Formats: sequence, C-alpha cells, structure tokens
Amino acid sequence: MDPLVPIDKLEVFADGLDHSEGIAVTADGTIYVGGEAGQLYRIGDDDSVEQVLTTGGFMLGLAADAEGRIYACDGGKKCVWRIDPATKAMDVFCDGAPGRPMLSPNWGCFDAHGNYYVSDSGEWKGGNGLIWVVRPGSAPEVWTEQSRDFPNGMAISADGAHLLVLESTPGALVRYAIEADGSAGKRELLTELDAVPDGVAVATDGSLVIACYRPDVIYRWREQAGLEILAVDPEGVAIAAPTNVAFTGAALDTMIVPNIGRWHLTRFSHPELTGVALHYPTREQLGA
Repeated sequence: MDPLVPIDKLEVFADGLDHSEGIAVTADGTIYVGGEAGQLYRIGDDDSVEQVLTTGGFMLGLAADAEGRIYACDGGKKCVWRIDPATKAMDVFCDGAPGRPMLSPNWGCFDAHGNYYVSDSGEWKGGNGLIWVVRPGSAPEVWTEQSRDFPNGMAISADGAHLLVLESTPGALVRYAIEADGSAGKRELLTELDAVPDGVAVATDGSLVIACYRPDVIYRWREQAGLEILAVDPEGVAIAAPTNVAFTGAALDTMIVPNIGRWHLTRFSHPELTGVALHYPTREQLGA
C-alpha cells in the first residue's frame, strides 16, 4: 500500500535537537519540543532551535495553557512540570498522590473545562499503567486503571466527549467516555495496531493521525476506513521513531512530528487533513 504522503514530501527541519519526543503548539502558534536530557526547545519562525532550559530529566509529552506556560511530562524526574518559558520559572504541577507517586508520566492534554489528563505508562510490559486527572484547583487523582498496557499518547475527541488513548504494548487505540460527573467510562477498543503507537492528533474530518515509535510509520485512522499509511520511511531518515504529531499553521493544515530516533523535526501536509483546535485553559479555569 502506497503512503498517502510520498516520502519526498516529508520536509526535515530544525536540526540539532536531542532526540525529541514531546511537542506542543501554543495558542499563538509557537512550537516547543523536548529533549532526552530534559531540554525544552523553542522553534523559531525561521526554523531555528533555541534551548529554553533543561530539567536534567527526560522530557516527554508537552501541553500549553492560554498564557503559553508549558506542562511537561518528565520521565526522569517522574513529575509534570509547569514551565513559564518567558521567565524560565518552573514548579511541579503534579507528581501523583500521597502514597502513590507517578511511575512514568508520559503525555498530558487539557479538555475544555481545564481538566488535565496525564498517562502514567508504568513499566514497559509491566501491566501497571494508568491515567491520572488533575481537576482545576484540585490534587491529582486516578482517573482510570483500565489502560494498564503502557498508556502513552492521548487526545480529547473533537466533540469533547471522549479521551482517546494509545496503548503501546500491545498496540491499541482505545477511548473512554468522559461522563457527566467527570469520571471515566468503560474502555472501548477502536483498533489494534501491529506497531508501537506513541502519539495521536485529531483532524476535523474525524481522522486520527497516529505516530509510531516502531516501525517508522504514521497512520491515518478513520472509523469507516480503518488504518491507512499516511507516511512511512523504510530507511528511518526523514522520519525516525516519530513519537508524536501536532497540527500547526494558521489553518492547522501542517503536521509536525518529532523524531526520537534522530535530531530533527519533520513536517508535511495532506489536503484532507486539518487539525482540531486544542484547548488552552486560562489561569482562572486552572485555579492557579
């Protein structure tokens, strides 16, 4: 099956990154990515790379609020930092609950009400993963333990009714209804993947774009059509362990993936795919 995006349409840029995994696009369009030594990088309009700071850990998933503060999952420090890139101030936003620390915070995302969901992957093939939620002004709490097999990338569905979750081993795309009281519904399997899925983004046509750590492939999934290969690189050069995906640009019509297997970002587009706008909670919504 030929990919929907030919390999010669995959543009490499922002070279010099330290094996980036997480990515966030702020409300004003600024792109941030992480590094494997805890770096937080800002990508300039000219594709330049600026290191903002380092935590000394391992930067994984990134999200942003309305003020441009970054919520950074740190697998090394086992916490989620809240970072103000303008001042370089940082504090621990969450690190688990009393008697139950986070094992491997991996990816976080906000819903329209300012709730922050974060996957705690646990140990590789350890079967001890879970998903936390931090409600505005409240302490972290376990949202569901139904995703135990290395829950990884997540996204809020376009209608805000579901949390979409990738489980990496074995590969699966699942979803949970966000119930009226804020609790998690029953785990619903959407598709299995013969891959190690890592990151997911939601498109306006209902498609989900899924980046895989192994092999070097990015899928498009639709409920009626199933999985299609959006982009693939058999040599692992243009895309190399593409761990996450974000829509960027004024029209949200450009996709960017970080490559934990190399030192650059990759961007591409497809005429049928534009992104659903993310939620950027205000300070008032967050209660802080």
